Amino acid sequence: LGTLEHSVNETTIYEQPLNERIRTFLRLEFLFLQLKYMLEGQSEWESRAAISTLIDILYTINRGDFKSETIKELERQEATLTRLQQTPAVDHSLLSSILDNLKGLTHHLYSIKGQIGNDIRQNELLKSIMQRNSIPGGTCDFDIPVYHFWLQQAASERRQLINQWFSSLEIVQLSVSFLLKLLRESATPQKETAVAGNYQKKLETDNTCQLIRALVSKKSPYFAEISGGKHRFSIRFMEATPATRPKQTEQDVQFQLSCCML
Repeated sequence: LGTLEHSVNETTIYEQPLNERIRTFLRLEFLFLQLKYMLEGQSEWESRAAISTLIDILYTINRGDFKSETIKELERQEATLTRLQQTPAVDHSLLSSILDNLKGLTHHLYSIKGQIGNDIRQNELLKSIMQRNSIPGGTCDFDIPVYHFWLQQAASERRQLINQWFSSLEIVQLSVSFLLKLLRESATPQKETAVAGNYQKKLETDNTCQLIRALVSKKSPYFAEISGGKHRFSIRFMEATPATRPKQTEQDVQFQLSCCML
């Protein structure tokens, strides 16, 4: 695969969350990136896709007690990093900035009454779309005429309303992005080799790994399939073509590995 000191643009990163909280955060990160892309469009189809993504975000944060779980993770990270204040080698200015961000996000979440996004769930247009959104083709023109009417308005007006709805969820994006950034930066990628396309590793019992990251050159003909739990994980490098079922390669594969814990 050549040198492993790839820039981000030269690698494909495969991630595997090892607990439900990080799994939810990664899904939300994906949805927010998708929403941002769709909001840049001008057509009614991009507005439709943006609203569908917004609804997916609402459904995701409505499962369980998302706000409470996010606050717990912010407070856990704050407690962990606070202990580093007595370490001389730490960049105390950077640490202080991170702690201030964690405290600010936590305070904002505590200030929200009830579930996040409750205010926009009461919007009549969005409610009507949500009621039909799970039905294949259920939001077409004859199903929701008011939606069809709204989609004919100027792109700037459509974006303004969607951005207004998004503003109620911005705290979720900020919290998820910051927590995932801290987690990803908690580990330095190490060079590894998957012998005959297979790599396995036991996890340390005294440190809880939350996220596995495999960095592979974009020139590689293989993709990484990661599975794991609290005690161990495995990575299989697979060969695939559009017409065949993926199979594990018989070649040794060099890659970079991060076991992220914080």
